Amino acid sequence: MAKDFLLEIGTEEIPAKFSPGAMKQLEEQASKRLEELRLSYSKLEIYATPRRLALLVRDLQDKQEDLLTEVKGPAVKAAYDAKGVPTKAAQGFAKGQGVTVEDLFVQEVNSVPYVFARKSEIGVETATLLPQLAQDMIHALHFPKPMRWGDLDFRFARPIRWLVALYGTEVVNFEFVGLESGRSTRGHRTLAKDSVLIENASDYGEVLRKAYVIVDPAERKVTIQTQIKALAEKVGGEVPDDEELLEEVIHIVEYPTALLGEVADRYMHLPEAVITTPMREHQRYFPVRSKEGKLLPYFITVRNGDAFALDVVKAGNEKVLKARLEDAAFYYREDQKVPLSELVSKLKKVVYHEKLGTVEQRVERLRRLSRFIAETLGYAKSLTENIDRTAYLAKADLVTLMVSDFPELQGIMGADYARANGENPVVCQGIFEHYQPRFAGDSLPVSEAGRVVSIADKLDAIVGAFGIGIQPTGSQDPYALRRQAQGIVAILLESGWNLSLTELLQEAYRSFREQGTSLLPLEEIMKLLQDFFQQRLRFVLQEQGLRYDTVDSVLAQGGDQLNCVLQKAQVLAEKREEEGFVSYLQAYTRCFNLTKKESEQNLNSNLLVDASEVALEKGIAQRRERFVKALNDGSFGEAYQLAGELVPLIEALFQAVMIMVEDVNLKNNRLALLGECVKMLGCLGELSVLA
Repeated sequence: MAKDFLLEIGTEEIPAKFSPGAMKQLEEQASKRLEELRLSYSKLEIYATPRRLALLVRDLQDKQEDLLTEVKGPAVKAAYDAKGVPTKAAQGFAKGQGVTVEDLFVQEVNSVPYVFARKSEIGVETATLLPQLAQDMIHALHFPKPMRWGDLDFRFARPIRWLVALYGTEVVNFEFVGLESGRSTRGHRTLAKDSVLIENASDYGEVLRKAYVIVDPAERKVTIQTQIKALAEKVGGEVPDDEELLEEVIHIVEYPTALLGEVADRYMHLPEAVITTPMREHQRYFPVRSKEGKLLPYFITVRNGDAFALDVVKAGNEKVLKARLEDAAFYYREDQKVPLSELVSKLKKVVYHEKLGTVEQRVERLRRLSRFIAETLGYAKSLTENIDRTAYLAKADLVTLMVSDFPELQGIMGADYARANGENPVVCQGIFEHYQPRFAGDSLPVSEAGRVVSIADKLDAIVGAFGIGIQPTGSQDPYALRRQAQGIVAILLESGWNLSLTELLQEAYRSFREQGTSLLPLEEIMKLLQDFFQQRLRFVLQEQGLRYDTVDSVLAQGGDQLNCVLQKAQVLAEKREEEGFVSYLQAYTRCFNLTKKESEQNLNSNLLVDASEVALEKGIAQRRERFVKALNDGSFGEAYQLAGELVPLIEALFQAVMIMVEDVNLKNNRLALLGECVKMLGCLGELSVLA
């Protein structure tokens, strides 16, 4: 008879950011292990609160499925002699499989007869498998920053304090980290008794609900959203969607009760970010806005508990926020007493990295690299000067009181202070945007100054890190270099700029060397940098829906100009769907395969002896000028069309002549002709990847 199986791991408070990943792991491991154990069930339910992770397997069958397998043994010719008598090979195989020689049977594999043994394994009772399964589930969980406790070698998110394991009404007995499993769990830390007994695994959720614990994060989410909406509507406002904050709050409460707090009017003159940052980042409050998006003097927070003495809790939260905003108001007044431009000199006392110098030195590198980009793009003098001013002021707010206490506001406060100092609006916007994109899904800079300085900022960080031997490895990327490279790729593609990535990297490297910074040789890190950016570009292109082999085909010819790569990939993806592409690919492949191992030859028109050769050479010559112009103009569809017109001529050549003839001069000249075809037909990428 099927019964529910419950495994609950009770812990000290688990960091909210750990829980979603742990839930996913628990579900994946449970599904995998139950399949391996041949145990069927109707549904897996995964729960998490700050103090527990739980697995509930609904309708878990009470016995393994019987297993019948066929095991391949030696070939028949080795298993039996000429008279059909079993050899030692057959006898040994049968013995090893626990069957008699007479039980062996013959079956062909790839037209070769082999002997097989049919084995049956009787399923065992589920109850006997569950203790080991439970331990395996706990061992399989891993966390970003696990910890040890006591004298144990075992690591977990936080110390494990109790274990519940039930199969129906029966306890699944096992011992783990010095704890015995049982049916005793714990309710809410302050609203319930320490010990709560679960009589039946199927009653898990309801038993804990009575103990002021909502075990299902999805239910807590709906509860919180409903409460937040109702409270915001009371003051004529709303709370914009903030999935990241909501996800965190869901995993720091077990029994949510939302409450509405007020912000004193005297703080509402502060920039919005100054008010919302301590709310959101420090206190986990939800800012309330009007229907038109204006920030209102209210916040909503979620208490881990019921409505008892809610007015006291409200007052306490308001007091905490008031203290934070009082500090912010003081910083804001003091910071504006000194112009942003006068703070730049203070950056000489701020170390960017012990091997890469100060932030003041970094500012000079950003200015140089930004000017290089602006001049390469052919910007007017006035815009170039604004870009230089943006780079000069971009890091000045790092030494303000506000950013020192609220580092999340860097760039935001710089733009605000620059505006108050009367700086050009172009400069103010550029300062604000140069950190973008700050995270996955963040907006890209839209102004020219913001784009240029953002690219310079990120390039400087990446080249500097690689130059001192710091590179992302596996899941480790402490300097967020992948995110910064992804930002550069996204900005270049969005802007449509066909800047040379290699030239940008070289210029960033020169900026360090001219300051006397000791870096690894450029030739040692350039290939690493190019590969690093190519991986980011590949990811972005595939995110846009382009097939992996289309992307690989284009990138096989290099990825120095990112927009050219994107345009080629888009055209190639389109042309692959056309009927004529098969013939095009076949023509390219035949030419490529014949020439790939040969050294490049120069074509001699005087050695063309067959009419098909002459026609092909003429076809290439007639189209070459238009073809080159199309490539230079980025008209890759037109280039493909011109190259495609050679396909019938190439097919005619292969029908008329042999390429690899004994006459060396004739052979080399024909290979040179095919080499010209490869150059034209391969205008979109290395098409052999698709063959």
